[in-house]
Parts: sequence; structure tokens; C-alpha cells
Amino acid sequence: MREKAALVGSVRQLKKRTALAVSVVEALEVRYGFSRIIARFEPMDELISCILSQHTSDSSSFPAFTHLRATYPDWQQVVDAGPTQLADVIRKAGLANQKAKSIIACLNAIYERVGEYSLEFLRSMPTLEARKWLMELPGVGPKTASIVLCFSMGRETIPVDTHIYRVSWRIGIIPDDIGEVKAHDYLMAVVPPELAFRYHIDLIQHGRVVCKAPLPDCSNCPIVDRCQWYKKDGPAKRKAELSKARTQNRKSVKRVTKDRSAGINP
Repeated sequence: MREKAALVGSVRQLKKRTALAVSVVEALEVRYGFSRIIARFEPMDELISCILSQHTSDSSSFPAFTHLRATYPDWQQVVDAGPTQLADVIRKAGLANQKAKSIIACLNAIYERVGEYSLEFLRSMPTLEARKWLMELPGVGPKTASIVLCFSMGRETIPVDTHIYRVSWRIGIIPDDIGEVKAHDYLMAVVPPELAFRYHIDLIQHGRVVCKAPLPDCSNCPIVDRCQWYKKDGPAKRKAELSKARTQNRKSVKRVTKDRSAGINP
């Protein structure tokens, strides 16, 4: 409790934000339904699949991962193939050259440290220690590490993507300037462990459907009464900013068009 309170600011703030997080999960589950975790892959598969998913959609990364495993059933075969050949196999995932190098670097690091291509030993580690171990691998940050622990081991980590970060700060569960990296620790302190996975799923869904960027659909939001950004007129101010920007853009386009008609180079 003391370490969590220090991270959040005070025991009072910790309790306040935890209560808010709990009420948000309960309200969103009325809208979207109850989620429970079912492991997608074993840890090694989850790690490599996650690397492939970086900066692309699941519809591109999952088929690439399936093709990768069909082509190379053994991880040593991936290493032996080398980055150029591997890149050809995972081309549909995007950024294939970069991801091929990252995957092989990760596999080499795991084998060097463990003596085999396996992450099963992480199951016996405390969550934060296991996350730290994963983040020491090449190209693995808190989001990737949290996904591996959450989706393959059922740990209480909360992978923070753009939707979770946006909805969390708008509601007031995390500070609006904390950044996605630090938000991982902050949310682990605030959200009860038994709600971590449900929080992750609920906020992603809400961010995709209602609390969108740049403007949310507040009239269709089941938690608008709890939203600190809404109470501060955030959506209205944002709408005005976007309207002003569009007006300025139209004026700029008209000015350039007029200058070109007059033979003046912008």
C-alpha cells in the first residue's frame, strides 16, 4: 500500500482513483459484457507475435505469425534462417526488415540467458520481476512485456495502448501528462489485480467505440458522469480547437489558390 500510495501521490489519491477504476469497469461491463482471460499462446509465441504486431493491425500480424510458425516450427530454425530470409516470411506484418532483426535478437538473448527458447520459468517469478526480465530483451518495452505476462500467464499487468491511455486520463484515473510508459506502473498501482484484464479489455473497447480521438461521443457514454475531462468542458474545448484549425486551414488553402491564380509562388 505504501509503495502504491507513493507512486500515486497519497493514500487518499490511491483510494480515490482505485474506487473510480472499479466503478468504471462495473459500468462498462454493463455495456460491453464481462471478459475473462483465455490464454492465446504459450509465452514464447506470445512474445514473437507481439513483436510482429508492433505498428500494424492484428489482421496483418496474426496471419504473418501463423505463416512464420508454419515455415519454422522450431525457434532455432528462425535464428538459422537469418534476418533477410525471415523478413521475406513475415513481410505482410509490415516493417519486416526491422522486425526480423528484433525477433532474432530476442531469440538469441533468450537462449544466451536461459539455455533454451522458453519463457516458462517466468511463471515462478513475481510479476514485476518477470516484467523487468522481459524488458531487458532487445526491443521489448513495458507494453510488450505486459502483453506476454497478461495474455499467456494471466498476470495482473495492464498493457497500455493509445485507447487505454486516452480513456484513462480523460476519466481521471491517471494524470493526463504521465505518458504511456509510466502509465503501466501507475495503473498497476491503482487497478485491483483481479480487475486488471477486465480493465484492459473494457477500456480498449470503449476507446474504439465511444471515447474516440480526437472527439468522443459523450452522449453515448455510460461513464460520462465520472469523466473529469467532460466536467472540465474538455470535449467542448477540443471541438472548438478543431473547428478553429479547420477554418484556418481553409483560409490558408484559399490564400495559396489566390496567389497561384495571380502568378505568385507561395
